[in-house]
Amino acid sequence: MIAKILLVLSWIYIVFGMIGIFRFSNMYSRLLTSSKIDTVALITVLIALIFHSGFSIFSIRLILILVFVMITNPISNHVIARSAYLNGIPLRKEDEK
Repeated sequence: MIAKILLVLSWIYIVFGMIGIFRFSNMYSRLLTSSKIDTVALITVLIALIFHSGFSIFSIRLILILVFVMITNPISNHVIARSAYLNGIPLRKEDEK
C-alpha cells in the first residue's frame, strides 16, 4: 500500500515538473526543474521499490543506487549549468537582444 502511494506521488512530481519545464522561459530555470524531477521522482520510486521488496539483498542494492543518485545528480546538473554559462547562454531573456 505504501509503495503504491509513493509511486503515485512520484508521478505527481513528474507531472508538475513537466508543467514547470514548459512554463519557464529561461534555460537555467528549466534545468533546475528538470533536475528536481530527476532527483525527487527517482528517489521516491526507489523508496517505493524498497518498501515493495521488503528487507532483502535487493533492497540493499536499491539503497546503494539511492545513495549514488543522491550524490551524482546534483553534480551532473551543476556541470551542465556551468558549461552552458561558460558557452555564453544568457542568464535572462533580456540578455538575448
